Amino acid sequence: MEQPAVGRGGRGAGGGEVKTVLVLGGTGEARELARRAVSGFRVVSSLAGRVASPRLPAGEVRVGGFGGVAGLVAYLRAERVDAVVDATHPFADRITANALAATRAAGVPFLVLRRPGWTERPGDRWTWVGSIAEAAAVVGARRAFVTTGRDGLDAFTAGVARTVDPPAGGTALEVVLDRGPYTVDGELALMRRYGVEVLVTKDSGGDMTSAKLDAARTLGLPVVLVRRPPAPAAPTVSGVDAALAWLTTGSAGA
Repeated sequence: MEQPAVGRGGRGAGGGEVKTVLVLGGTGEARELARRAVSGFRVVSSLAGRVASPRLPAGEVRVGGFGGVAGLVAYLRAERVDAVVDATHPFADRITANALAATRAAGVPFLVLRRPGWTERPGDRWTWVGSIAEAAAVVGARRAFVTTGRDGLDAFTAGVARTVDPPAGGTALEVVLDRGPYTVDGELALMRRYGVEVLVTKDSGGDMTSAKLDAARTLGLPVVLVRRPPAPAAPTVSGVDAALAWLTTGSAGA
């Protein structure tokens, strides 16, 4: 079943003007989209609630899940949502799958906003893996700088992890609590301070956390990257400009 289009002039699937836009995600792209769209739409940003003190976007904000596909369908209908933009983290595949199913069931136009992944550059020493557990197996006993979030840290045996909030379970890693954006100088200092031998990260993409890749290249360190989940079968754009174009004119560049 194909997704309905927003239509020209910001018109919804039923022919009326798009008034309410639900933006999923706490990413920088989601906040930028909300900031720019709030002047023309009622923007409701939904945050998963995984971070204790999230950066709040412009417009209305709700925190927490919807209760699965059925709960999201009920919300879309109750709030008369005219369009949904999924600007969640590239690894939030369960949220994206639920959003795709719910918007199809409710007949609401749906767009995925995903920043491009990182591209290997001369001097990089990258190894691609399919999971955090596989990354830990590749790292072995080496001292790692792990930047994959709070989950799965118990699989690593030595080094340092950086997270926004403290990890829920135990870990052999030292934990640094910090939030981007980061600088190359700061990343170099951290890697040297903890004697890092290998960097572990997800292919999140974007500029906010890419300084660690530059620092690893400068130090000649190997990098283990976790691949993104498969792309959803939905209209997808890579930038906020294209998402705004989709909302207002019914078309968008990639």
